[in-house]
Amino acid sequence: MAKATKKQALGRGLSALLKDPSNDIQSAQDKNADKVVGNIVELELDRIEVNPFQPRTKFNEESLRELASSIKELGVIQPITVRKIAFNKYQLVSGERRFRASSLVGLKTIPAYIRIANDQESLEMALVENIQRQDLDPIEIALSYQRLIDEINLTQEQMSERVGKKRSTIANYLRLLKLDPIIQTGMRDGFISMGHGRAIINIEDHIAQLEIYEKILTSKLSVRQTEQLVKNYHQNKEVTVPKTPETPKYIKKGVKEISEYFGHKIHVKLGKNGSGKITIPFHSEEDFNRIKKLVQREK
Repeated sequence: MAKATKKQALGRGLSALLKDPSNDIQSAQDKNADKVVGNIVELELDRIEVNPFQPRTKFNEESLRELASSIKELGVIQPITVRKIAFNKYQLVSGERRFRASSLVGLKTIPAYIRIANDQESLEMALVENIQRQDLDPIEIALSYQRLIDEINLTQEQMSERVGKKRSTIANYLRLLKLDPIIQTGMRDGFISMGHGRAIINIEDHIAQLEIYEKILTSKLSVRQTEQLVKNYHQNKEVTVPKTPETPKYIKKGVKEISEYFGHKIHVKLGKNGSGKITIPFHSEEDFNRIKKLVQREK
């Protein structure tokens, strides 16, 4: 949640920058252009016009309403892309369905990537640099790969050369975008891992995907258990959770006591013959140092 708040604050700050006439960015060489290219900016919908050369002229109303409902519940997961055409005026490059659905639910702003004129090379460089960052979640990486395909017209082979990743790795990330938007959001928020997502994507039906996603959260299923759950579904067309060994009472009691001591809910993974592993999460450097002091106090 803190990560999302930071991104929103950054987007609002860039929006203010773009509204300043003294910072009217026209090319990638202009002052502050590097702060815009490759970043998400919150733009006002009434400052964006649709592309008159958009080849798609018909939009399925029911599908658009479903997307609008999803956006109302979860927000816009994938930012649109616009092209700057004048001071504080933009034209859609991609994402018209998201733009229309956002208008339907009454949003005033929408997250957007801004292209400066036709500086395609700068855009490609910004996207590739963005992919190399260490703090991106799997969906953010997948969206960056998709943008390189949609906007730069790169093939998976060309992307493999640009970003130094195997083609199979790129394909695995791109497949994540076939997951239901709710599951994509869960992955971005860290509720499930990429391994969970790769298992779920083997089911095309989104309703079944969501059933499995719910089982993962409620039963705290591992990736291997999720893979077995998907296998069971393909065999029986039913979502049946694999049986897990019952947690011993001494562990249940101990987990509660240790969690209260450290101020976080700890996780215990049981192994064979009574062995296991305890994981203590932390949320910041300060939090880590606090936990370290508690551990040292017990020495």
